[in-house]
Amino acid sequence: MATPQSTPLVLVHGLWDTPRLFRRLEEELRGRRQPLLVPHLPHGLGQRPLLELATQLGRLVNQRFGPDQPVDVLGFSMGGLVGRSWIQLAGGAGRVRRLISVGSPQRGSLVAAPWPGRWLASIADMRPGSPLLRRLNGDLSALAGVDCCSFWCLADHMVVPSWTGVLPVGRCQQLPVWSHRQLISSPAALGPIVAELLRP
Repeated sequence: MATPQSTPLVLVHGLWDTPRLFRRLEEELRGRRQPLLVPHLPHGLGQRPLLELATQLGRLVNQRFGPDQPVDVLGFSMGGLVGRSWIQLAGGAGRVRRLISVGSPQRGSLVAAPWPGRWLASIADMRPGSPLLRRLNGDLSALAGVDCCSFWCLADHMVVPSWTGVLPVGRCQQLPVWSHRQLISSPAALGPIVAELLRP
């Protein structure tokens, strides 16, 4: 039977981030949650569509764990949409046990609205009502067997309005932090996130 200690955990970074983003979380999980996969998904300064990144994520998961091993996925910011896109649109359905979204614009963010989509496809995908978000939110059947959880904060300046930073299914928890980055770096946020990752 899969347990939090035996199910691989995949951590997906966001826009303009690298795997170093998760350093503090990895320290909190050391010895308590293994194995980890923290892939680097270069986005070309926002030029690569999220579905393309999701397909790359799927390839990396398969390379590390094979095509059948169940995994848990935690995505921060844009990484939450990349992980969700992998599950719903790029072959990840049926093997993801849990999806944890942290400060991710699951229903879009007004911050993405002014950027030119012709050159910045990653950002355009995060606009409210984008074609990608319409596909994701129009058919939630692939998430039916996934244990979903969203973490968000009221003062998020990247996910605007902040309440759009939750998945349309599953549990959600507001964290007592004051910025987007603190959602993955502050002890006040890491405590609840780690508790969720270690939950039986």
